[in-house]
Amino acid sequence: MNDRRDMDQTGLFGELRRMARTSGAVGGIATRFLGSRLGIQSNNAIHANDLKAALGGLKGPLMKGAQILSTIPGALPEEYSQELAQLQANAPAMGWSFVRRRMTTELGAGWERKFRSFSHDAVAAASLGQVHRAITADGRDVACKLQYPDMKAAVESDLRQFKAAVGVLQQFLSAIKQDEVVAELEDRLREELDYEREAAHLRLYRDMLSDVSEVTVPAPLEELSTKRLLTMDWVSGRGIQKVLDSNPTQEQRNAIAKALFKAWYTPVYRYGVIHGDPHMGNFTVREDYGLNLLDFGAIRVFPARFIKGIIDLFTALKNNDEDMAFHAYDSWGFKGISRDTARVLNEWARFIYGPLMEDRERSIQESNDPNFGRDIAERVYEGLKRTGGVRPSREFVLVDRSAIGLGSVFLRLGAKLNWHRLFQELIDDFDEHALAERQKAALAAARVPPTQSKL
Repeated sequence: MNDRRDMDQTGLFGELRRMARTSGAVGGIATRFLGSRLGIQSNNAIHANDLKAALGGLKGPLMKGAQILSTIPGALPEEYSQELAQLQANAPAMGWSFVRRRMTTELGAGWERKFRSFSHDAVAAASLGQVHRAITADGRDVACKLQYPDMKAAVESDLRQFKAAVGVLQQFLSAIKQDEVVAELEDRLREELDYEREAAHLRLYRDMLSDVSEVTVPAPLEELSTKRLLTMDWVSGRGIQKVLDSNPTQEQRNAIAKALFKAWYTPVYRYGVIHGDPHMGNFTVREDYGLNLLDFGAIRVFPARFIKGIIDLFTALKNNDEDMAFHAYDSWGFKGISRDTARVLNEWARFIYGPLMEDRERSIQESNDPNFGRDIAERVYEGLKRTGGVRPSREFVLVDRSAIGLGSVFLRLGAKLNWHRLFQELIDDFDEHALAERQKAALAAARVPPTQSKL
């Protein structure tokens, strides 16, 4: 490496700038909500929109925490949930001077000789980094993802802001205790800073999905990757919105949805691994209406017993077996809940599992009421308040987020599939011990570092 000053060792000043931008917006959640509880009039809808605007312009992870909370019933006041759920990573890209400095820091002073060409303009900008298209010296078409400066400081600053706001809200929204949710978020965001880990996740997903022809996972180039630079194969495709704007046929819509279902749930039920960030910017559509998966920062590995608990809960709901459902929640890490609380949780679970229950072709949600899911969430939250509350387990967080996120994409696609049969194909030969062995072998082959979480 060269002797240039490392841009990520300027964390104090980066954090101070960031705090100045976010503290008023984030603190406003707690302040205005508290005011409304005390009878002081406050327009939460306006302030929630201001908060979304403030967070949406930042390069960093605070928006991800807000998005996760927005999918858990009752975790935030309604106005905030609606606005924050719409956040997308759309901050403007950094300029060429930043790119040159970052590439020099990561690959050395002669880095440009490693490429035949390297785009000066970013082709995509996300919350933690931006992507440039390039051709390597040996002619390989690649994508180079560069992490923004000060991201370590940004993550720590965002987490402190996030925890402070959640801490105040928790005093009034006590039905769902968020300490495990926040702890899970902390671990996943810190892991996302490590692009060498993400390269390992690419290798892992290429292995797990090697027999799923509908899904493409780019291969990483280790010799051109570091902890803050990830170089991988370039894969061509269109964003889902562009595909929808072209008025695809029902068959084409169904093909995209089927590929998406397999991309997310084959790793879950065969290997106990989930991709925790299913928003539409993380995949593109191939010419044959299969998918390219693009972002592998938010990956979670589960113990085999947890996956068994997911299947057991499905079986319990299908058979109306309350005892089995109660024990399934224990496998999920919901400790010390009452039978009444379990019955309330069953209402949310029936909403999530609903499309899997019926052996027929159907849309993911058959109600024409746009507030259908939100109404169920509100009933569940009120039920949890009545029965003493619940502390969601860490394992639950990304499973719930993925189900809600994927459901939203399936709705937008207007897909109609036999979700039951797709699910049964994955779980028919489920064996807890076999999954544990497959998972162990796949993680070792991909050289995935141990997770920060303590299971």
